[in-house]
Amino acid sequence: MKKYLILFLFTAISFAQQKTFTNPILPSGADPYSTYYKGYYYYTNTLGNKLVLWKTKDLSDIKNAESKVIWTPPKNTNYSAEIWAPEFHIINGKWYCYFAADNGDNNNHRMYVLENKSSDPFKGKFEFKGKIAAKTDKWAIDGNVFEHKKQLYMIWAGWEGDTNGQQNIYIAKMKNPLQIDGDRIMISSPTNDWETHGALHDDVNPPQVNVNEGPQFLEKNGKIFIVFSASGCWTDFYALGLLTFNGSDNLLDASGWKKSQEPIFKQSDKNKVYAPGHNSFFKSPDGKEDWILYHANSNPGEGCGNKRSPRMQKIDWDSNGFPVLGEPVSEETILAIPSK
Repeated sequence: MKKYLILFLFTAISFAQQKTFTNPILPSGADPYSTYYKGYYYYTNTLGNKLVLWKTKDLSDIKNAESKVIWTPPKNTNYSAEIWAPEFHIINGKWYCYFAADNGDNNNHRMYVLENKSSDPFKGKFEFKGKIAAKTDKWAIDGNVFEHKKQLYMIWAGWEGDTNGQQNIYIAKMKNPLQIDGDRIMISSPTNDWETHGALHDDVNPPQVNVNEGPQFLEKNGKIFIVFSASGCWTDFYALGLLTFNGSDNLLDASGWKKSQEPIFKQSDKNKVYAPGHNSFFKSPDGKEDWILYHANSNPGEGCGNKRSPRMQKIDWDSNGFPVLGEPVSEETILAIPSK
């Protein structure tokens, strides 16, 4: 009888573990991103020196997921170092990986793309296809690709000129998954107080005046949004802002984008979550829930290093159709896994 009771308790505990989770979902991993395809989430985050892809049916259990090194850059190229914020996308049956990289000098950061003709990203080969840039070809990081009304677009963070002083959000049409069509249009620049923390230069951090970065497309019931990160990632004030498109059909019309006056997701001293940002979004396996995937620090003052860890939580929508992200939950909060 005792043996069966122990077995029952073990089974009950295992079942409970499968139904709930706590943040963070990995000890470390900045700029988390996932793509859901044929029953699996394909997850990645910044590693700096290579591109790794994870495969799982449950993102909350990513620590036990299968993983594979997709690409390691050749040495002594313009894209050998500082590989940031990769994203894997399935477009027209092929896989593409978009990422920022440089030659060890941040001034030379640009966006690059890999292509895999296999419909299974763990098979086939990801081939380096080169730089993907707008006509002006300026500093660029954090590219996000999306489709709207059968047109591909890329949004990213960039400099207006060739010197590090301010990061803006830009948008451009794409000819195809490997090429940007024409030039970029700026749709957001950091202007509010909550977007300008971290401007002072010191010997550790790069000089920055104001920061908008990490843009992510979000759509619900015909309403179009871009969620972006603001302020220096080296500050606890790193937060998420919201752009809403109020224009007609032309997403390149900068006047059609309106920025919310306050951040929609920010640090919580009460919950011990600091510098939450550089997010992405995903749906639950049954498609009924919307979730945010983001990184944050567990203690104040931990900056942009490897202490940033990926976290996830469900988001809601208000009566006007706007996303409600709420507050980043504590590491003690037990959450139900995404609905299946």
